Amino acid sequence: MNTELLFREDAYLRSATARVVEVHERGIELDRTVFYPLGGGQPGDTGVLVRESGERIAIADTRKGGTDGSVLHVPAPGASPPEPGERLALEIDWERRYALMRLHTALHLLSCVVVAPVTGGNIAPDKARLDFDVDMGLLDAERITRETNALIASGAVTETVWITDAELDAQPERVKTMSVQPPRGAGRVRLLRIPGIDLQPCAGTHVRIIAEIGGIRVTRIRSEGRHNRRVEIALAS
Repeated sequence: MNTELLFREDAYLRSATARVVEVHERGIELDRTVFYPLGGGQPGDTGVLVRESGERIAIADTRKGGTDGSVLHVPAPGASPPEPGERLALEIDWERRYALMRLHTALHLLSCVVVAPVTGGNIAPDKARLDFDVDMGLLDAERITRETNALIASGAVTETVWITDAELDAQPERVKTMSVQPPRGAGRVRLLRIPGIDLQPCAGTHVRIIAEIGGIRVTRIRSEGRHNRRVEIALAS
């Protein structure tokens, strides 16, 4: 069953109500959710599901359920599962999610400062990184920090854009990340547009105004193999 992804329309939605569809060993399926499932280098959300009795079920991770479009809310060990059909209140760990949103958006800007094929990436609440196929001598931490922060200071408003699979196939240069391809098959693909700066497929969560990132610092640059140069960043505050 397709889970309604409420964060797609509003990444700032911290809570909602939902009905339990199914409970099994892999997790709890709901008819709708504000919890982002692991994907595209962004970790799954954590938080709680609250039963009508007030009992709180801690959610330790969120994953995609499979090809049916379902989302699995993975309870913490020892948590009592709800019953199918039960109504729950959903609450994400907002502080963690917002840090992920800021860092995810910052990586879009980083990919515009370091102009090279992106071979991988990952986001955590306290840091994020992109890997590039580029000569090590072209990566200068001070310059990357300065130019990324200059883009952040521009305060551009991010936009969600949808195009068809065929339109994306006709614009392969839009796909910057070599290791992760945007999902096809649903007929359309979601893109993040930062006007005048970037436009690329991305299903993650991002801040509305890039000034919300507040600034970044490059914490480390290192070689990760013949074709990978890793740039790690953290939020400045």
